[in-house]
Amino acid sequence: MPPDRIVSLVPSLTELVWWFGRGEALVGRTRFCTEPAGEVERVAALGGTKNPDVPAIIALAPDLVIANREENRREDVEALEEAGLCVLLTDPNSMEEALDMILELGELLGSAAEGGRLVSDTRAAIAAGASRDRSPRVFVAIWRNPLMGLAGGTYGHSLLTAAGATNVLNDRPRYPELGRDEVAGLAPEAILLPDEPYRFAAQHVPEFAAIAPTRVIDGKLLWWYGPRMPEAIRSLREIVQELAAEGRSG
Repeated sequence: MPPDRIVSLVPSLTELVWWFGRGEALVGRTRFCTEPAGEVERVAALGGTKNPDVPAIIALAPDLVIANREENRREDVEALEEAGLCVLLTDPNSMEEALDMILELGELLGSAAEGGRLVSDTRAAIAAGASRDRSPRVFVAIWRNPLMGLAGGTYGHSLLTAAGATNVLNDRPRYPELGRDEVAGLAPEAILLPDEPYRFAAQHVPEFAAIAPTRVIDGKLLWWYGPRMPEAIRSLREIVQELAAEGRSG
């Protein structure tokens, strides 16, 4: 039987549960679970992703807790499991792993058809750009001081690749630190500044624009797996192509 009482500690998966049509089963979320806006607010907020209110979650006696290896702390997940709760610990680090997770969660929640449709739509979005000749070189900053970039072995990297870009840090693991001169030496054709986890904004663009055309983007495009994936791929493809073209014409 699909779970009747769900707590989600992962913002993007809270949105996915709602998209699956199971919003009525959500009895708890983190304060960062803000989508779908205007609806999710009725669900009790039980702390943050890094400091959830574990006793309050246990008191709710959910049938399922959805967590993530990167977003949530191991000690919190273990405390929930030790209390006898069923915890689904997600850890997608590639597009394929994210799609498999969507199918798994869809089956678990009784929404297998919706999960299959989302996976098909995502694959169609990837295929739509497969015929492009150019794969612009892109640097994605994820932190400012110290400067850190998006590298290989991550969902964000895999999404960038699916959108038809070449990550200039693809041969490094995860989220390395590097200097701006080092970024320049990698010769990116476009630089993306997502507004999460660091809140990059327009005032930060000049720091990078001397290296390559730079744009602040919605961080959800890169980090939120779930119903946003097909549009994220299309949007990132368009943004990267536009920035690369701007650099060539300049």
